Amino acid sequence: MDSAVGCQVIPAVDVQDGAVVQLVGGERGTERRYGAPLAAAQRWTDAGARRLHLVDLDGAIDGERRNAAAIATVTEAATVPVQVGGGIRTAADARDLLGLGVDQVILGTAAMADPAIVTAIDRTHPGAVIVSVDARDGRVLTEGWTQQTETDPVDAVSALAAAGAAAVLFTDVSREGRLGGIDPAATRRVIEASTVPVIASGGVTSLADVATLAGMGAAGIVVGTALYEGHFSLAAAQAAVSERMRKRDETTGGSG
Repeated sequence: MDSAVGCQVIPAVDVQDGAVVQLVGGERGTERRYGAPLAAAQRWTDAGARRLHLVDLDGAIDGERRNAAAIATVTEAATVPVQVGGGIRTAADARDLLGLGVDQVILGTAAMADPAIVTAIDRTHPGAVIVSVDARDGRVLTEGWTQQTETDPVDAVSALAAAGAAAVLFTDVSREGRLGGIDPAATRRVIEASTVPVIASGGVTSLADVATLAGMGAAGIVVGTALYEGHFSLAAAQAAVSERMRKRDETTGGSG
């Protein structure tokens, strides 16, 4: 994503078994369901979303894209850029999605296993790769959040940025779907260490969370459960970002 457009609030459209769901802590069996993917995508674009975040959760966990048809339907109908992740394991998978009109692909497990895949995709589609760095208790998770590694998120971000990632999606999995608020320290650490824009995800529950992430320099904020459960509106979140940026500019004299 282009950091020049400022911090975006990005609604999540996570798909499992053909339906939109939100998982608690990234665990199957904890999902809340929110209807059809196309309806959800249209809801958020009608509400003013400038970008959508689509994830094939079955693909992320099983390693094979299982909701490709639903995601293709959303992508074809979308009037805003769409970033797609979940089960993308090869450069060919990524290029197929980009050929369908996906703006950016999100790679997690495959990129962690072999950062060269990021370089290969970036050569043919510059700026099209977002790497997903998912963490719990200060360690990176892979295989759809089911495998914990010994890798520090900061080290992963540095390696993947060097490989050609255009941005990092950092998810604090311990906070995901719990509506308990963010852990500012974990996200700030990644943002401060990254040489590429960081999109923050996991635990966003209030407008204060949104403003905090925008203030620490997040290029984007993925919001799922809080929007679906009506904790705040997309418009209110966008306004919170704008207000936080206005205050920052006043403090810095407009230098950013």
